[in-house]
Amino acid sequence: MLCFAWGPRGSLPARLAGRTNGKKPVSHPDEQLQSVLETLEECRRVLNEGNSRESAELLSIVILDVRMKLKGIDSADLRALCDELLRSASSEPQPPSKQTHDQPRRPLLRVVK
Repeated sequence: MLCFAWGPRGSLPARLAGRTNGKKPVSHPDEQLQSVLETLEECRRVLNEGNSRESAELLSIVILDVRMKLKGIDSADLRALCDELLRSASSEPQPPSKQTHDQPRRPLLRVVK
């Protein structure tokens, strides 16, 4: 498995783009990003299992950035989403400090078409 290790074989991006994992090397940019994303998610899983929570959380930010590139979402779109979530969260009544397990939680994100 390849996690963030710089070595004599070249830069990390070049190695990630050319990794195979038993598959043919990918050439299309979106396929390369998908391959990188899979590697990053595997690294995050390993970090979580190894109780490296802070490192895994930092890697989650990188994973979000790669997913945004794959979906064509720019930082302005993400900022607008965050602003809308903050507005809707501040306009909703605050839940009681003790929520019972029987009450379903409202989802934090909604899919908008």
